[in-house]
Amino acid sequence: MECFNLLWLCFLLCNLVHGLEYLNATADHNLMPYAFSRPPPLMVGFTFIHGAAAKGAVCLDGTLPGYHIHRGYGSGANNWLVMLEGGGWCNTIRVCAYSKKTRHGSSTYMEKQIPFTGILSNKAAQNPDFFNWNRVKIRYCDGASFSGDSQIEAAQLYFRGKRIWSAAMEDLKSKGMRYAKQALLAGCSAGGLATILHCDEFRELFPTTTRVKCLSDAGLFLDVIDISGRRTSRNMFGSLVSLQKVWNLPQRCTKRLNPILCFFPQHSITSIKTPLFLLNTAYDSWQIQASLAPPSADPHGRWHECRNNFARCSASQIQFLQGFRNQMLYAVRGLSKHKKNGIFINSCFAHCQSERQDTWFDPNSPRVRNKRIAEYVGDWYFDRASVKAIDCPYPCDNTCHNLVFRGEVP
Repeated sequence: MECFNLLWLCFLLCNLVHGLEYLNATADHNLMPYAFSRPPPLMVGFTFIHGAAAKGAVCLDGTLPGYHIHRGYGSGANNWLVMLEGGGWCNTIRVCAYSKKTRHGSSTYMEKQIPFTGILSNKAAQNPDFFNWNRVKIRYCDGASFSGDSQIEAAQLYFRGKRIWSAAMEDLKSKGMRYAKQALLAGCSAGGLATILHCDEFRELFPTTTRVKCLSDAGLFLDVIDISGRRTSRNMFGSLVSLQKVWNLPQRCTKRLNPILCFFPQHSITSIKTPLFLLNTAYDSWQIQASLAPPSADPHGRWHECRNNFARCSASQIQFLQGFRNQMLYAVRGLSKHKKNGIFINSCFAHCQSERQDTWFDPNSPRVRNKRIAEYVGDWYFDRASVKAIDCPYPCDNTCHNLVFRGEVP
C-alpha cells in the first residue's frame, strides 16, 4: 500500500503541475469562447544547456537538461524573465526510477516545442508588462526543486538539480542575461518553491543597479496536518531532503530549525532579502489532493468526492479547508509587512495561474478587487503600487477558474 501511495503521489505531482492533461481535469468556468477566439500561442523550441555535461548537471536519468528561450526586443531587449518549470518531487528510489522515464526526469521525453502563454506570451494584449522581454522556461528534471546534489550509481539515478540551476544561469549569462537591466525569476509549483530557494542567489547574478525580483506561483507549500492527523507532506519532504542531499536551504532558517522544515516556504520566506511576490490559491488543488486529503489518509474514501470536485464537499469538509486557508494567511503575515513584497491569494480551487492565459490576463480572468493577476504582478514589479491582494473566503469569489477532476484520480 505504501508503494502504491508513493507512485500515485508521483503520478499526481508530475502531471498536476503541467497542464493536467493526464488527470482528466477541467475548469468549471466557461472558458471555451476565449480558448477558441484567441490566436494560436507562440511555440518555442528546446535548447540544451551548454556545458552541462562537463559540470555533471544532468537529469535523473543522466540526460542533458535544457530550456526554451524566446528573445526580447525593443524596450524589453535587455530585460529577462526566467521561469522554472514545476513537476513534483521524487523522494524514494522507486519513485525516482519511475520519474526518470517521464519528461520530469529525462530530456528524452520532453516536448521539443512548447507554447508560451500567460506570463510567457509574446503578445501585449495577453501579457502587457513582459511580452517583449527575453523569456526563458527552464525544464524540470531533477525531482527536488533544482536543489539536490547526489547520486545513486547502482540505480543510475542522478540528483543534480543544484548543478542544473548553476549551469543554466551560466549559459543564460553568456547569452546576454549578465547585462540585464531588469530581471524576474518565476516558477510554478515545485518551480515556485525553487524560485523561493534560489531567489537571493538570482539577485547575486546581477549588478546592484539591476532591478531583480522573484515571483512564486503555487509554491507556498504548507507543513500541515492531514485529515488523518498525520503530516504527509513533512514525511515526503523529509525523505526527499535526505535522499537528494538538498543543501541550499536558507541558512537563517536552518540555524534555528530542522532543515526539513526549511524546505517549507512558510519557515523560510522571511529569510529572503530580494523582493518576493507570492501568488497562490487559498484552496490549492495540489495540496488538497496530496497533502491534506491524500488517499493514504482517506482509506474509506470519505474525501473522494470533495477531493475531485469542491462543489461536492460537505460543510465539515469546507470548514477543514477554511482552516487551511487560515494557516496560509498566517504563514504570509511576516512577508506582507514589507512594502517590497507582493501577495495575491484568491479563494479558488486551482494550482498555478501565471502560465495559463485564462487565469493570467484574459477578459474573464480571476480578479481580486476587480484587478487581474497580471495587473497586480506588473504593479508590484514596476513599483506602481503596493500589492497585498487577499480574497474573501470561499464561496464569495465568482471569478475563479476552479479545477474539477473527472472520475477516479489514479
